[in-house]
Parts: sequence; structure tokens; C-alpha cells
Amino acid sequence: MQLPNTLNTPSFLQKLHWVADPVGYMESAAQKYPDLFTAEIVGFGDTAVFVQHPKALQEILTNDRKKFAALGEPNKTLEPLVGNFSVIMLEGERHKRRRQLLMPPFHGDRMKAYGKLICNLVEKIFSQLPKNQSFSARTTMQQISLEVILQAVFGLSEGERYQKLKRLLILITDLFESSFTSAFIYFSFLQKDLGAWSPWGKFVRIRQQIDKLLYAEIAERRLKADPNRIDILSLLMSAQDEQGKSMSDRELRDEMMTLLLAGQETTASAMAWGLYWIHRLPEVREKLLQEINTLDDSASPMSIVQLPYLTAVCNEILRISPVAMLTFPRVVQEPTELLGYALEPRTILMGCIYLLHQREDLYPQHQQFLPERFLNRQFSPYEFMPFGGGVRRCIGDALAPFEIKLVLATIVSRYQLALVDHRPEQPQRRGITLAPKSGVKLRFCGELGEYKQ
Repeated sequence: MQLPNTLNTPSFLQKLHWVADPVGYMESAAQKYPDLFTAEIVGFGDTAVFVQHPKALQEILTNDRKKFAALGEPNKTLEPLVGNFSVIMLEGERHKRRRQLLMPPFHGDRMKAYGKLICNLVEKIFSQLPKNQSFSARTTMQQISLEVILQAVFGLSEGERYQKLKRLLILITDLFESSFTSAFIYFSFLQKDLGAWSPWGKFVRIRQQIDKLLYAEIAERRLKADPNRIDILSLLMSAQDEQGKSMSDRELRDEMMTLLLAGQETTASAMAWGLYWIHRLPEVREKLLQEINTLDDSASPMSIVQLPYLTAVCNEILRISPVAMLTFPRVVQEPTELLGYALEPRTILMGCIYLLHQREDLYPQHQQFLPERFLNRQFSPYEFMPFGGGVRRCIGDALAPFEIKLVLATIVSRYQLALVDHRPEQPQRRGITLAPKSGVKLRFCGELGEYKQ
């Protein structure tokens, strides 16, 4: 089968380059083929066509069940992390029904209930930072996002199970913090349990301990159902599909793992990038602070997240430093054309979020952090898509920006921080996502009022 714009680098070298340096891999390919190219990568079907042209992305994402089907099968790379019954792995009607169950807790009035929780967690964690000492923004933001997940998603804020789960989740996500350890996700021949000290053996044992805690929590909730609980786990346990069927323990476990690993990891990296750009560019921080100060002290979280410049800053963070590199795969269903290139059935297509967001024709001076671009222009869902698109758009596409805005607004308005290292921060693979390589080192100078004195 002839595929368009095939890279001529040997397959194995491409796969190594993709795992070790995904940004370098994508950028070098896009220099030669700026709209789409065929890649030999591990995960998501090995051979895939990367698509980064907005018109082509629109066609792919709005023809899901006709020319281009969204399938769970090519997502098998993620199976060891999230399980077979996660919404990520489902196809067709099963996927549609699961999304209908998952969506309500992440929208509407539920968001208001999470707002005050998020602001309080920022204050709690920052109150523990030693003054005039450096800290890792990525690590601190992970603490915040993990607490949000545990409290808002699980409804856990204290107790032995809460403490164990928090410790284990940090351990399992940190296992894949480098390009080297991320290779274990992509290369199945590395997934060998050679004992507790081997990388995959350590992962398997931590996953088993997490499973034990999750199933124990689910079993306890089933015995002591509380209709007043508003955490996402409780809401999902009581939800029923159109056929009156509830989710099984295994389905609940897999969805919780998806939310725990995908939700807190991606949001933590985005917030760390946000702190980097805000403190690298004093004019951005000053404009942000001026806008936040137009609100009074009793302003609700909902009024904070509606601030225009704060929203533009959040969008530019997700544009210039997208955490997710690719959309979930689409598979060609019938002979068709895309941007004039012939595609045969079974061709796998990947929307390339990273390269889309770096297009100079869409984002002039694309390497510059310019929030104003989102005030001056409305971008379509196929030009700006940090959460993917189509029927497999990320379920957290409302909660994540909500959390990012509240966390950044709370930090900027209350604390004085300073970058420790002024060298440009570089993106690095962290599992299947991108994170700041150094973790963004900041110095905690104290509370804002105290600092001004």
C-alpha cells in the first residue's frame, strides 16, 4: 500500500527517535512535509500518517463513522496503564454509551462545587513551601492536581486508603518520567516482570497495590451508598445507561485509572508550563495580576475562570506547550483522498496536535508566547485542539482548563515567585505526554503582600 510522504529513515531508527525525542522527530519531519507525513512509530498501529493541516483534520474528525472511523484497537499501548474497559479502549456504540455516562460529572453545576476546593488546595500546599528556597513547579503542581483528582474524583481527603493511594499514584506516574523509562510503554518486549527491582516488575506491583485499594473503595461504596456524595466515583456508580445498566467494578476501576493517570499528569504539566511562561515574561504576569485585581476578594471561582486575559493565557499555554502530542487514531474505512493524497482502507491517521499548534500560517511568531493572539482571533476546533477532537475528544476538556485557570490565578494573586534558571525550558517525553524537562525550578519568595512590604 502506497502511503503519502513516507519518511526514508529506517523503521527502527524512527521508532527510537519517536520515543527518545518526539519533538525533534515531529519537527524534522514537518520541515520536509508540513501538512502530513507517514511515520513508522511504536504504539497506535506502528505505521501511521501524521496530519497537521486544519482542513484535513476537520475532514477526519467530522466523518468519524463514514470515511474515518475512531477505533479503540490501536490504543492498545495504553492497556497496561488503564485496562481494557476504559473509554479509551472501547469502540462504536459501547464507546458512545460510556461517554454518555462519563460526561455529566465534568460539566455544569458540578464544576462550581470543585472550584473552592481547587483554590483551597493551592493555599494549603503553598503554605508548606519553605520561604526563599527553590522548588520544582512540576512536582508541586502534581501535588495539587493529584489532590484535586483524589478529592473531586474519588471523594477521598483523609484516612489510610487516601494516604496509600496518593503515595502509590506518585510512584507509578514517576516511573515513566524520562524518555528511557517511557520506552517500556511502547516496546512490548521490554514489558517483562523480572522481579520487584526490574522497571516493569516495579510497575506491575504498584499497579496491583492500586487495584487493591480501588476495588476496596468501590466495594465499600456499594455497601454504604450515600446519595449526597458528589464526587465523580459516586456519581458514576449510580449512573445508568439507556438500558438501565450500571458500570461493573472492573469498568469503574479502569475509568478511575484513566482519570487518575491521564487527568492529574497532563494538568500538572500544563500548570508547570504556565508558571514558567508567566514568570519568564514579567509583562504577562503584570497584565494577569491587573486583571485579577479587578475582582473583589469575594469573587466566585466561576467569575475568575471567565476573565478574558486569564483565558487567553491558559489557551496560549496549551497552544505553545501542548501536553498531548496526538489525537487518538482514526482508521480509513474506504478508498478516499485527503489533501489530494490517495488513502486506502485500514490506513491509520493521527492528528498531530503539537505540529498543528506550531504552524506559522496559523500562529505567526509561533515560538513566542503571545496570549493576545487568542484575544484578537477566534480559532476553530481544528486549528486549536489541545484536548483532541471528534467523538474521542478528552472528557476532561472542561475540568482541566477550569483547574489550570484557578490554580494560576490563585498563585499569581497571592504569591511572589521567581525563576531560578532563565535558560529556555525544553519539552521532554513523560510517558505518552510532554512535560518541561527540568520541571521548572522556581524560588518561593513569600506571600505577595508580605513581599511588597
